Amino acid sequence: MTVHQIGIRELVEFLLRTGDLSPVISSENTPQEGSRIHRKIQRSRPSTYTPEVALKTSFDYQDDEYVINGRADGIDTQDDQILIEEIKTSDLEYTAIPQATLDLYWGQVKVYAYIVLQDQDLASLTMQLTYVQTPDEIITTKQQTITKDEANQFFADLITEYKEWLKLRRELDERRISSAKQLKFPFANYRPGQHQLATNVYKAIMLEKHLFVEAPTGTGKTISTLFPAIKSMGEELIRRVFYFTAKQSTRHVAENTISIMSKKGLTLKSITLTAKDKITFPAEKDVVPEENPYMVGYYDRVRPAIKDLIQNENQITKETIQKYAEKHKVDPFEYSLDVSLFCDVIICDYNYLFDPQVHLQRFFSVPDKDNCFLIDEVHNLVQRSREMYSATLESTPIDPLIKRLSHKKAANAKLISKLKSLKRSFKRYSKDAAATVDHQLAQLEPLTNFNSTLGDLIEITHQWLATQPPSDTVDAVVDYYFACRSYYLMVQFYDETYRTRIIVNGDRIIFRQFCLDPSEHLKESLDLGRAAILFSATLSPINYYQQVLGNEAESLCMISNSSFPQKNSQVIIANNINTLYANRQNSIEPICETIFTMISAKTGHYMVFFPSNTYMNLVLNRFVERYPDVTVVNQRPDMDNAARQEFLDEFRTPDGQTKVGFALLGGIFSEGIDLKYDALIGVGIVSVGLPGINEESDLIRDYFDQLNGQGFSFAYQLPGFNNVSQAAGRVIRTDDDKGVIVLMDRRFNQTRYRQIFPQNWQNIQVSNNDRQLNHLLGQFWKNGNV
Repeated sequence: MTVHQIGIRELVEFLLRTGDLSPVISSENTPQEGSRIHRKIQRSRPSTYTPEVALKTSFDYQDDEYVINGRADGIDTQDDQILIEEIKTSDLEYTAIPQATLDLYWGQVKVYAYIVLQDQDLASLTMQLTYVQTPDEIITTKQQTITKDEANQFFADLITEYKEWLKLRRELDERRISSAKQLKFPFANYRPGQHQLATNVYKAIMLEKHLFVEAPTGTGKTISTLFPAIKSMGEELIRRVFYFTAKQSTRHVAENTISIMSKKGLTLKSITLTAKDKITFPAEKDVVPEENPYMVGYYDRVRPAIKDLIQNENQITKETIQKYAEKHKVDPFEYSLDVSLFCDVIICDYNYLFDPQVHLQRFFSVPDKDNCFLIDEVHNLVQRSREMYSATLESTPIDPLIKRLSHKKAANAKLISKLKSLKRSFKRYSKDAAATVDHQLAQLEPLTNFNSTLGDLIEITHQWLATQPPSDTVDAVVDYYFACRSYYLMVQFYDETYRTRIIVNGDRIIFRQFCLDPSEHLKESLDLGRAAILFSATLSPINYYQQVLGNEAESLCMISNSSFPQKNSQVIIANNINTLYANRQNSIEPICETIFTMISAKTGHYMVFFPSNTYMNLVLNRFVERYPDVTVVNQRPDMDNAARQEFLDEFRTPDGQTKVGFALLGGIFSEGIDLKYDALIGVGIVSVGLPGINEESDLIRDYFDQLNGQGFSFAYQLPGFNNVSQAAGRVIRTDDDKGVIVLMDRRFNQTRYRQIFPQNWQNIQVSNNDRQLNHLLGQFWKNGNV
């Protein structure tokens, strides 16, 4: 018999929540503040009062035991009369609390009452709801009496409904476990390195480890990680897999991989979570929640909607969610999150796990060893995570807000006063920065007093918003309110890995809490699951990524060999080109000549990547002047989706011509695109990709210099080289692809770069002039690569 634990609050909220998808902005109370108020009230109770009473009951169903447990805030036994107290805190007035929320509060106390009435064989008892409105701590107390028969009936109804969901969950689990256990690898053979990768993934899950994997394009990373993870479901090591991605294209690959295994007998539920702004119905745009038909009464319709979808669909995509959401008239985004609770594979963006502002509380509030994390294209997480744990706040919106609010000066006096206080605080703490030559500075110490002033503004704004009808002024206040909340959230994370940047630009004052090293936060997120597999085609050097993406001493690593024949590609270092900034102007002619030499060796499609738009345009203009007969296309800053597709179509269209694309390193065409076979036969890379010298990279450099003596490497060299290796990866996409990679910078021949080259760059030559380059290219194309 398996024992399952169910929290009383979770049980009640799932089964009894009714009414609208609440438009009310959530309370600003922190858990610490709520706990303080709880303790204060508990201490004020008589000696007959016992705080924090653990309660539990259980029932058997389908040969399993379900233990329902929770903790009553307090039980008083004065004069032999039992009273159970539930304490709730919020900054809403009691009269503003929706009835549906009050029903949930009372439902929780009724379960406590049922347990106590059963355990002590009582005829009745008193339930007390004590509500504390913050920050003034206005207390409202309500009481109800419940008899044993009433409590028994309430609990029986609750469990009867819950058993229907348990039966559904049990059926889904049995199908998943059985089909995963029987699943065979869906292809006739493993590619080189693929079996070892799948084996290592399974071992990492079994041993509860974090595994870092560099697996070059063509290894089949998606199937090699998903397949062993699903096999571990068959062995009941885990129950749920999260597949995290940075791009929509990789989400589609994961969906297709699940589909392939489903055709081989796998039966499970998978869902792809889509960002709110991309899945919300057009009819919901610019409609206030109180008038939105998909939000009004949402909780009255959502449980039948979940059951309908789960009983009829296995692979749940954006289109599936929208279809059923329309059928049941529920908000598609919130519906997708509710449906995900019944899914076995969840495909979604990184931020759902790692971003403290949007991570999924329903899955990641506490560690759960039933979960496994597969994190694709993980090299993107380095910069993404820094931004997740950084925040910026500007003074600019304050004056326009004060002007708007002053139309009703008396009614808005408290909010106006707090905005003026924040404006003064901005000015006070920016004086030293304004006095510097470049009008900015960075410091280790947080702006404690500023943060306190900001907290006061947030509190007052929250109270103000709860009383306002919709208007343009409210919308403007909400925008700044959310910016303030975002900034204030980072205060709790601030430590020695942060710097406060203060920037003054005329009347515009910018405060930024910049996270230099989010590795500890990432580790905490990764530790929320049983195991994590972090993989990418470019993860060199792997020890760098281990350090910046968790810095866990016991993490494992694996570098998989390329499945492509080495003879199919040729890496050439153009040792005659100097792209140092001081020599940029002098480098234009040699780069043009090198590009022309590269494309003259064989007719076909080529791309050349540059570190900046300015540098690219200088070379492009000169190249067109010198070689007007060569067809060129170039990346532009203002390209929309149609323009991007048009650019790629230039390469995907077989035309038997020589064509050169000019694009940016680290840009939209340097990673995540597939140009197979003759669509691309050569890539030129100009410079080693170092980010431009900037204040934040310098802060990262100084931090890691102190930490490990590798400041320049961590701040500039390795992030830049990742862009290089990603761009180089565009040229060989399949076993049949053949192509050249010309590295146009003499620094590539230095030891500090040679030693971080990807392992699959085996075929490396050096040319010192265009004659040598032409010879090396001719040899490569002549040796069977025609």
